[in-house]
Amino acid sequence: MEKLVRFGVSMNERLIEQFDAAIGRRGYTNRSEAVRDLVRSYLVEQEWQQGDGEVAGTITLVYDHHAGPVNRELMAIQHDYHHIVVSTLHVHQDAHQCLEVIVLRGPAHMVQTVADRLISLRGVKVGRLIVASTCEPLS
Repeated sequence: MEKLVRFGVSMNERLIEQFDAAIGRRGYTNRSEAVRDLVRSYLVEQEWQQGDGEVAGTITLVYDHHAGPVNRELMAIQHDYHHIVVSTLHVHQDAHQCLEVIVLRGPAHMVQTVADRLISLRGVKVGRLIVASTCEPLS
């Protein structure tokens, strides 16, 4: 087990009250775990911004499968990048709306390119890239 290091953080009273309320709503029982999660998120974001390292992420899309050639275009892009597409999940939400989750793993700049291409397709109503890390686990 890694050694824990204590450090102090100073901030104004109103900011800490807002932070405490926000982490309480999320279910944190103490500030330390919330701060650790913030630091981990920051480090993952930095990893993505470097653009060279291997990363993992998910793209979540909601689209109307009757809206033009969106199905064909979604599939074509995924085949173009088959070497970084790990898996997909397709859910029929109703007679028209589909939800698709695509898991990718590869160079950050390439994962971002795929996300941009998919999310910007005509017929995609909602699209979001969620970034993660593939490097050694963050403590």
